[in-house]
Amino acid sequence: MIPRIYIPGDSGALALGAEKVAKAVRAELAERGIEAKIVRNGSRGAYFLEPMVEVATATGRVAYGPVKPSDVKSLFDCGFLTGGHHKRWLGAPDKIPFLARQTRLTFARCGVTDPLSLDHYKAHGGLNGLQNAVAMTPSDIVKQVTESGLRGRGGAGFPTGIKWKTVLDTSADRKYIVCNADEGDSGTFADRMIMEGDPFVLIEGMAIAGIATGATKGFIYIRSEYPHAVAVMQKAVEIARRAGVLGVNVLGSPNSFDMEVRVGAGAYVCGEETALLDSLEGKRGQVRAKPPLPAHKGLFGKPTVINNVISLASVPVIMDKGAAFYKDFGMGRSRGTIPIQIAGNVKYPGLYEAAFGMTLGEIVDDIGGGAATGRPVKAVQVGGPLGAYFPRALFDTPFDYEAFAAKDGLIGHAGIVVFDDSADMLKQARFAMEFCAIESCGKCTPCRIGSTRGVEVLDRLAENIEPEKQIALVTDLCNTMKFGSLCALGGFTPYPVMSALNHFPDDFRPTPVAEAAE
Repeated sequence: MIPRIYIPGDSGALALGAEKVAKAVRAELAERGIEAKIVRNGSRGAYFLEPMVEVATATGRVAYGPVKPSDVKSLFDCGFLTGGHHKRWLGAPDKIPFLARQTRLTFARCGVTDPLSLDHYKAHGGLNGLQNAVAMTPSDIVKQVTESGLRGRGGAGFPTGIKWKTVLDTSADRKYIVCNADEGDSGTFADRMIMEGDPFVLIEGMAIAGIATGATKGFIYIRSEYPHAVAVMQKAVEIARRAGVLGVNVLGSPNSFDMEVRVGAGAYVCGEETALLDSLEGKRGQVRAKPPLPAHKGLFGKPTVINNVISLASVPVIMDKGAAFYKDFGMGRSRGTIPIQIAGNVKYPGLYEAAFGMTLGEIVDDIGGGAATGRPVKAVQVGGPLGAYFPRALFDTPFDYEAFAAKDGLIGHAGIVVFDDSADMLKQARFAMEFCAIESCGKCTPCRIGSTRGVEVLDRLAENIEPEKQIALVTDLCNTMKFGSLCALGGFTPYPVMSALNHFPDDFRPTPVAEAAE
């Protein structure tokens, strides 16, 4: 049997040297006259072990990592093609603690299969959900998704089934499914991982959404900074179309659904659904006033489902295993699993899929291993650049939409960025205001002007100019932005600013220059 070697082609692994490792492996195979197949799989998400090379042996796959090009010769010397021991030996991938403790539903195939092999996808349970869907009525599909408790994984947490039902119940000569893959939050990479590591699950989810709502055309809107994801998704769509997964007769059924990939020009605000629609239509990405809702009048004025990548990629397992199976995971109104992305100053960065309910402390300390510097963790920002900063005093908060909202936070896209005790929270608050000022579409005054004034106020505070006055002013400014902005960009910017101010007040009262000199 020809040996099969798995070397990730995922962007995260590539950034850590996977391409150089693949080149070294090919050279070593050629020099030794060994015939082997190299599969460029996705990453399993344990980025602290990337590039993680795996080899299929008679007893299962064996992993090695993090592998450097200089390790390759000694790997062959140690017999790694048959799982031989080496200083980089990790054993069975699914036994690695970081991976073994996860509950992988959405990411079950990511890092396991060849991303562009439809046969490999089907061999690991792929298309089961779509097969079930084509035999059901649209209302029954919507009912199953609704009963599963699936909520939008892009940030708002809106029930997916309710959004689908609204589009299903709206009459129109044309409907659309739009996948929001404009993943721009700091510390997030789940969407990219799915698109690069398991693209067919997203295609399957979109096809199910189309059948469920009567939509016949889909668009995947991907951020321009994701060239590898764009390339993989384009190839996967072509493969799916040739295989009859997409087209006028989806899997041989009377249902018609096709899709295409569109690339965004690079604007954070286009992650907001209505600005994304304007961009798709060829306009400048600006937020639209609601109503009308996109579910009634969305893309080109037609009823449109807009879902995040992870929301759509979670649908196939629901349609395969059933609503009760999926709903059995989680807590409260947060059902199923959530791919938590652990980044920043952390010892074990990566993607960790688990059921809702783990505490923030468990995620940061037990899973993430604390700060990479070894210093105490000071703050954790959850939910991207617009997420609140949580101090250690709030580390008992369970990862749950309502639990975070109760603490003036938000889960968002489930990105976690860790900071140690050297972080200056005044600078972090200023960054939030500056980020909003740069990324604002400019349509509403609270966001456009408020963020600019916010930077100025925090700069005066950093210079110790009437600090109490500046604190009162930025508090009032945040209140105006929170309730007066047209969309979440301006409306959520107060979360990082006010959480930093409330939880780390000492950082907002700089030591006077004269006093510091003494």
